[in-house]
Amino acid sequence: MQWHTHDVTNQVPDLQDYNIFSSDAVLMQGMEHFHAGWHQAALQRYGAELGSKEVLQLGELANHHLPELHTHDRTGQRIDRVDFHPSWHQLLGLLRQEGLQALPWMEPRSGAHVARAAGYYLQSQVESGSLCPTTMTFAAIPVLQNEPALFAQLKDKLYARHHDARDLPIAQKTSIMIGMGMTEKQGGSDVRSNTTVAVPVATGGRGADYLLTGHKWFFSAPMCDAHLVLARTEAGLSCFFVPRWEPDGSKNPVLVQRLKEKLGNRSNSSSEVEFQNALGIMVGEDGRGIPTIIEMANLTRLDCVIGSAALMRQALTQAIHHARHRSAFGRLLTDQPLMRNVLADLALESQAATRMMLKLASALDAPDDPLLRAWKRIITPAAKFWICKRALEFTGECMEVWGGNGYVESGPMARMYREAPVNSIWEGSGNVMCLDVLRAIARDPDGMQLLLAQLDASASQPVRQFGKELRDDLAAAPEQQEMLARRFAQKLVLAMQAHLMQEQAPAAIADAFIHSRLDAEGGRIYGTLSAACDASLQQQILELALPR
Repeated sequence: MQWHTHDVTNQVPDLQDYNIFSSDAVLMQGMEHFHAGWHQAALQRYGAELGSKEVLQLGELANHHLPELHTHDRTGQRIDRVDFHPSWHQLLGLLRQEGLQALPWMEPRSGAHVARAAGYYLQSQVESGSLCPTTMTFAAIPVLQNEPALFAQLKDKLYARHHDARDLPIAQKTSIMIGMGMTEKQGGSDVRSNTTVAVPVATGGRGADYLLTGHKWFFSAPMCDAHLVLARTEAGLSCFFVPRWEPDGSKNPVLVQRLKEKLGNRSNSSSEVEFQNALGIMVGEDGRGIPTIIEMANLTRLDCVIGSAALMRQALTQAIHHARHRSAFGRLLTDQPLMRNVLADLALESQAATRMMLKLASALDAPDDPLLRAWKRIITPAAKFWICKRALEFTGECMEVWGGNGYVESGPMARMYREAPVNSIWEGSGNVMCLDVLRAIARDPDGMQLLLAQLDASASQPVRQFGKELRDDLAAAPEQQEMLARRFAQKLVLAMQAHLMQEQAPAAIADAFIHSRLDAEGGRIYGTLSAACDASLQQQILELALPR
């Protein structure tokens, strides 16, 4: 017998069966602004599917039932297989049906990269781990396109709009995924210290077969059908296409030692591997491995920005939803001035991050435009540093809106909080990104001047002041520039976000962002908007963030 001890009241219903796309006014506006409106109908459909109770549960299941490594079969044969819960494969199926692993190359047209970024942004709000092999496949395609003979064998399988989960040689599969193997124990981001060696089977050179011996400390998604790997030849660090299976159907000796036990991104398997004369095909010029994969790095870094902006968006959506349904001290949370200040401040941050990721995606659609090339090469690493870093604090603040209910694993906030650090670390941590910003400026000083000219033309005095300060920073001695690289990157991103807000957002909202981000008294804690951003404007910001 169960006694009736109390009534359950003032608990917030789950946010489900809503359209993730149509509830995001900033994203919809950005699609039109960046010439991707032709993809709106597909995203309307996709947003409704992703926001359904059934699909949201897939994300929960994939992170509850973690990948399992099986190094041998029952007879003792080496198999190095990772098994996943069916929800993982369903999530990958959703990604593939939308072409998020290859859309700009499958449908090359104006706004194609923006369309793809928007779809990736939507699915990022449901589950993050399944994005890893999707991103790596997407970023590998431009590298592989430079090898016509190899790409001809792979193209249809890379572009396929379905997920083939079977563990078979590439020739027997209908769709494939590509992973990456760059970092080693002794190096991390310093891949120039890699010790894995590659020896030619015959004459060697571009497109030739090599045998690789060594290891990788982070080998992302080992069940991918092939990986792009860095290894040393006599000419130096080179790039290799390493398939999971050899052409004769035997298993390529890439031995999975163990899976990483990670803080977040737990649905995705990250592994440690050893190569024991593993077959690899040289991609790019001998000894030019890093230049070969540099474009791949730019694409994966952009996906880190998109993924972090999406985490912020989903955390904000959950926080506003909670505040509209939860009462404390006799009033709904959203009716309380201080909570409204916090939520409006968070909404400004999320909006600026979304506009930034769309702008960076649009830069990929115009590779010959000098200004957009500067956005791509200079602003992308700066945004990767700042937005991914902000996601950590942002998700924590949104968790606090939920109170104790946000700190338990039965709700969505804990998983988002654990996911937040990965994008800041993967593909180059904060210091690496900020130093890369300085290197990019040194290589393209004219591009940096074009960026500064946008700030000079601003109608906002604070934005113009940002531009002046950035010019002064660039005049400093090299050692001082390196020491202050984080300050510079932060200032650069805030200035460009202010520019985008002024260009695209309602004037009052743009001003609220600009003045709050330049307000020294406000600091960096959310919820410190000044009295100039009054209750009426705060309500306008929140309605734009999530209409009722």
